[in-house]
Amino acid sequence: MFSRQIGIDLGTANVLVYVRGKGIVLQEPSVVAISTSENALMAVGREAQAMLGRTPGSVNVVRPMRDGVIADYVITEAMLRYFIKRVVGNFNLIRPDVMICIPAGVTSVEQRAVHDATIQAGARNAWLIEEPLAAAIGAKIPIHVASGNMVVDIGGGTTEAAIISLNGIVEARSVRVAGNKMDDAIQTYIKRKYNLMIGERMAEEVKIQIGSALPLEQELTMEVRGRDQVGGLPKTITVRSSEVREAIAEPLAAIVGATKAVLELTPPELASDVIDKGIILTGGGALLRGVDRLLTLETGVPCYVADNPLACVAIGAGLALERIEVLRRNLPVVDN
Repeated sequence: MFSRQIGIDLGTANVLVYVRGKGIVLQEPSVVAISTSENALMAVGREAQAMLGRTPGSVNVVRPMRDGVIADYVITEAMLRYFIKRVVGNFNLIRPDVMICIPAGVTSVEQRAVHDATIQAGARNAWLIEEPLAAAIGAKIPIHVASGNMVVDIGGGTTEAAIISLNGIVEARSVRVAGNKMDDAIQTYIKRKYNLMIGERMAEEVKIQIGSALPLEQELTMEVRGRDQVGGLPKTITVRSSEVREAIAEPLAAIVGATKAVLELTPPELASDVIDKGIILTGGGALLRGVDRLLTLETGVPCYVADNPLACVAIGAGLALERIEVLRRNLPVVDN
């Protein structure tokens, strides 16, 4: 019975699925490979991601989600169908109830697209929940009390900062700057400084291995491989963590800006609660070295990284489905 209730974090970078009674059962990249000659799905998730930048002309590898919203409806629906079927088996027998996440402040058209894609992919019922609310639930924050809690969710496509009280969002700010923009910034920096073209997977690897928001006690280095723009041949260079920090300074400034903007709009009573409790960071971007200390320095409010930040949104979506009656009035409504 519980496998009929699932929460999905439909992210720009990754899709995570939470099943009631089982926890996180699936975590795959939001990547789809399509055969252009047959217009058919070839691979989804990790298998498709391994093909990024390595395919012949007859295969197209795409990310159907961009900046937290659906960029390609048909492919997103096919990807959702594939993941839901993997989790619940043949959904002619079991059509699940699905709670799916959306960025705070998306348009009604974007909400409708996510809702309809989820229904078309095999859900019996689909509810939408804003990512900061799901992240707060997943981080085990007591959102039901009349007290201010602040969450900053740094995902792949969007960063969401929100103040939450009494099961609802009081103030929120969403910026389409997050992990992917950092990867782009690293690619651009290395291209400009070293005349070296690198792929998005290599850029992400650089961010994970040696990236940091603040200077490190011991600087890290990494060998980076790509194609020399001048000679056109493969080339390897050594990149330092200080260079990566310089490259991602602009996206980090946008994340800090969104956090400050929400704090500035927060009612005084809730602001004092946030100062007492601190800001909780969730999402894959929260794993960047020193990002919690950077936000503490910039805002003057202590920041903490949640346990298992990558999974908070998906866990929260699943747990929200279990308390749907309490949360229903604070969830986005899609008109039929």
